[in-house]
Amino acid sequence: MTEKPKSANRLLFGTGGTPHSARSRDSLAGIQRIKELGLGCLELEFVQGVKMGKEAALKVGKLARELGIRLSAHGPYFINLNAREKEKLAASRERILQTARVAKICGATSAVFHAAFYLEDPPEKVYSVIKSHLNELQCKLSKEGNSVQLRPELTGKGTQFGSLEEILRLSKEIKGVLPCLDFSHYYARENGRTNTYQHFATALEKVKETLGREGLKDMHIHLSGIDYGPKGEIRHLNLAQSGLNYREVLQALKDFGAEGTVICESRNLEDDALLLQRTYQKL
Repeated sequence: MTEKPKSANRLLFGTGGTPHSARSRDSLAGIQRIKELGLGCLELEFVQGVKMGKEAALKVGKLARELGIRLSAHGPYFINLNAREKEKLAASRERILQTARVAKICGATSAVFHAAFYLEDPPEKVYSVIKSHLNELQCKLSKEGNSVQLRPELTGKGTQFGSLEEILRLSKEIKGVLPCLDFSHYYARENGRTNTYQHFATALEKVKETLGREGLKDMHIHLSGIDYGPKGEIRHLNLAQSGLNYREVLQALKDFGAEGTVICESRNLEDDALLLQRTYQKL
């Protein structure tokens, strides 16, 4: 019988992409290394395009099931559901669908993506546009029998659609949509002002108020070191190089009984993922 990952009923920790210490860069090696490290999840990174075929996806899903590793998928960076050009909009929609379709074959439960840029449009107008597209995409996937959760991500720049309130509202109003709560982006988007236990607890309280207790039972979280400037996120860092108070994030998650996955995108990937897991288990 496959051994269940530690904290199987609460939070699982893993990496965004194949760990650096894996024997090769492919997803199969990444899943194997996640297991060897004692981590519990892996986010498949399709950020440069969904290039995994069906045969490879089936192998990835089979190995993940055998080893008890939970999978998610991150869609391409080149998505903007508020694009002006019809061809860019159509390509953005297709990239989300491709991510969800390959995710299903792999047995992944979530498809994460950055939804849009405001392009100087009023936020409420952009919200209506994004909601309309996600409704249509979710309906299409549902007709295909695809139950992968679409997860718009809390984004790190003020020019990007994806505030905490926006992604929670979408999740409340569209069945099959849930948030990707990126605490690093939450910190960078607000230029470091949201960096105390109370800030993180308030965010989780908003999740609970908007989505109910179930919203805390099926969370997909990003947590990494990050650098920011006046316009928000600049780049990912290691946790030791970042001012983000990750211990307080973990304490808030523990106190609220959050369950789901925590994906680390720090530059050192598995080192910080293991640090987060150890810190959480000691709380």
